Amino acid sequence: MNGLEKKVRTCLWFQAGGVKAAEFYVSLLPDSRIDGVFEHGHPADPMVVEFTLAGAPMMILTGGPMYKLTPAASISVLTKDQAETDRLWAALLEGGGQESMCGWLEDKYGVAWQIVPEILPKLICDADQEAGRRAQQAMMQMRKIDIAGIKAAFAGEGVQ
Repeated sequence: MNGLEKKVRTCLWFQAGGVKAAEFYVSLLPDSRIDGVFEHGHPADPMVVEFTLAGAPMMILTGGPMYKLTPAASISVLTKDQAETDRLWAALLEGGGQESMCGWLEDKYGVAWQIVPEILPKLICDADQEAGRRAQQAMMQMRKIDIAGIKAAFAGEGVQ
């Protein structure tokens, strides 16, 4: 089933440049592709781009300046390891993105992302609440998540 056959999709409102953004996004993750481009009379900047991002249906609507992107809606990606975290972080910052805290960033198109190593929520929500609190406190000091640093905090290394 491709993204066009799915009933629900996330829609991102862009002022312009939706095709370039979608092409960039699908280059980042496996199981991603452009599903459809709908020009609506503006071939230089099509109105709608439907795409699949890591299996999730997405859509960019080029609707002009009426609405702005906000971090209140973000794309969250669970990464397998530090190498994948580093690769995505660097790619999304390239060309004008901005780091934030706790694994958050904004890409050059203004879309907010959370790059989250899959181990992070497991450690933070561990049955050992004190260890989980240490892991969360370590995360709160980071921009890009450092898995080794989170694991060390979880284990109590360096804690007095």
